[in-house]
Amino acid sequence: MTALVLALAAGALVGLALGALGAGGGLLTVPALVGLGVPPVAAGTAALVVVAVTAATALARHARQGLVRWRTGLLFTAAGVPTALAGGALAARLPDAVLTGAFAVIAAAAAPRMLLPGPTAGDVVRPPRPLHALAAGAGLGATTGVLGVGGGFLAVPALTAAVGLRIREAAGTSLLVITLNSLAALAVRAGPADGLDPAVLAPFAGAAVLGAWDGGRLAAKVSGAVLRRVFAGVLLAAAALMAVETVALAITS
Repeated sequence: MTALVLALAAGALVGLALGALGAGGGLLTVPALVGLGVPPVAAGTAALVVVAVTAATALARHARQGLVRWRTGLLFTAAGVPTALAGGALAARLPDAVLTGAFAVIAAAAAPRMLLPGPTAGDVVRPPRPLHALAAGAGLGATTGVLGVGGGFLAVPALTAAVGLRIREAAGTSLLVITLNSLAALAVRAGPADGLDPAVLAPFAGAAVLGAWDGGRLAAKVSGAVLRRVFAGVLLAAAALMAVETVALAITS
């Protein structure tokens, strides 16, 4: 019963993050599943399933609001799919301690970024820079493939700084990027799923999908600054959890 309650709570938080910010699904899902006893490689695979389904749900809502730049998102993803496939194949060959350690570093690095204010509707953003967009897309795909995270915390700033989208359009478009990158990585990671418990994964994913709808409504009622601070704190907690897991794996290996 405790595992079920934790799965529901963690899934709802993941959905809220994706629905409100267009980011945060994988960075919250992986440590939550590891904390529930799922091995790191299997947690990455499960995270891709949860993130892909939840991001697609949130994407539908953003698309109805006209906040998805489909052409930009598809071009951005085209650079990331090959590296996502390569990263997904590499993940099964890496030691668990390497995966958890890399995850802790990325989560810790993403948390301060969430505290930085993004451009508002009246801000002048930089003109699109195709080479920067391609490089960002490729790096994002690699991160998705290896660690099982959708990369929204990297996609949103990249879509604003490198591509020139407004923050709300970047959040909506990042959901398209996250969905496609997660599906690409999942295609080559579907095998390493030992240790996955459907009784945990199913309620986790269901709560995440419902949370994504609530996240969209929450974003309209709560200031972006408050949301960013809350999720920055959650990310730091996730980084600490994975750092502890890394040390434990290094000691026992």
